[in-house]
Amino acid sequence: MLTEEMLQEQHEQDLQRLRGFRLFDDDFMTRCFDGDTESIQLILSIILGRNDIEIISVKTQYNIKNLVRRSVRLDVFARDNSGKVYNIEIQRDDRGAGFKRARYNSSLIDANVLPTGDDPNNLPETYVIFFTENDIFSEGLPLYHIDRTCIETSKPIEDEAHIVYVNGTYVGDSEIGKLIHDFKCTDADDMYYALLAKKVRFYKEDEKGVAIMCKAMEEMRNECTSRADKEAKIGIAIKLIKDGTLSLDKIAAVCNLTVEEVKELTMQPA
Repeated sequence: MLTEEMLQEQHEQDLQRLRGFRLFDDDFMTRCFDGDTESIQLILSIILGRNDIEIISVKTQYNIKNLVRRSVRLDVFARDNSGKVYNIEIQRDDRGAGFKRARYNSSLIDANVLPTGDDPNNLPETYVIFFTENDIFSEGLPLYHIDRTCIETSKPIEDEAHIVYVNGTYVGDSEIGKLIHDFKCTDADDMYYALLAKKVRFYKEDEKGVAIMCKAMEEMRNECTSRADKEAKIGIAIKLIKDGTLSLDKIAAVCNLTVEEVKELTMQPA
């Protein structure tokens, strides 16, 4: 049980952490932009170099199911008024920004946005956009666009599935350079784009915004504790499955998991 003094100390630590948050920190970014069509529209317009984007819906930390019914969380999932779908991911670790990860996100979106039985030709145009802390291409460019191309003819394949990497190390006075700068700022007063600065200032300086962020950090702590507990249960279940002496029903009961969760563990590679 935490004492009043311990709670106060924890609160002060949360405030210190909050002051250091940037839009490059995914938990802070997703809190700032949840439901914020205007900010996401600005960001996408700059990255894609277009002024015709009208975002109509934005969800952050959006759970999407894969083919074996496991849930994957996307940082930002948005749609525009023409039906195009956008996924924005913050990747500070190069290992999380691999090309197969981008391909995986793109495939998950395709598998979930098309109604069952619908013609694949009705798949919407999609954009998977990775903001990376480092320049994973090491070419010094602000943006890297990836689209399928026929090798023999060098002609693009118009499947309308796009992947874009934003180089977080890029420095420049262009619109994209200023956007990348703003994503790395800890102080709203140092930001170029007033719309983004307003969101950052609210969650860092406004009493209501600070309270929301402190509550979010507390929820993150609880989630981490819960996740660690779940991972421990899964580890025990895997050992019992390998042992083979208990039925799946009993393993589920012993580990406080559902039978479906235990069945999924049996399908994992050894």
